Amino acid sequence: MEWKSYADWELQVPAVIKSDPLWDFITYRKALFFADLAWNDCETLQRNPIARHLISQLLRSADSSSANIEEGYGRGYGKDYARFLRIALGSTREARGWYYRNRRALPDEVVEHRINLATELIRLLTTASNQQRKR
Repeated sequence: MEWKSYADWELQVPAVIKSDPLWDFITYRKALFFADLAWNDCETLQRNPIARHLISQLLRSADSSSANIEEGYGRGYGKDYARFLRIALGSTREARGWYYRNRRALPDEVVEHRINLATELIRLLTTASNQQRKR
């Protein structure tokens, strides 16, 4: 499924996920969006025999961002949560690198959008992690 915008994507997210307090954390929402975009992009990469071996690494790292935010949030606030946010940060950096390495197999505008979204997530995760470490 492809969405024209973040707003379109958000409309299809189930209400049960949106009703969770974690949904209020914009970084989580963007990380979930990033993971869904990566899934779609991997469907495109699947059609390129040269890029196929990179698919699992891109998908794993993109999925790990939102998954670590979820796991850390479930453990409360402070240093433990900060540790999971740092893991999500590392995964997001890795996914950004995989997008760069896949730049020959995806449209330029897709690669630019994903790298920019990952960079925004990196900034947000760095800030959130630093705030949690101070708690």
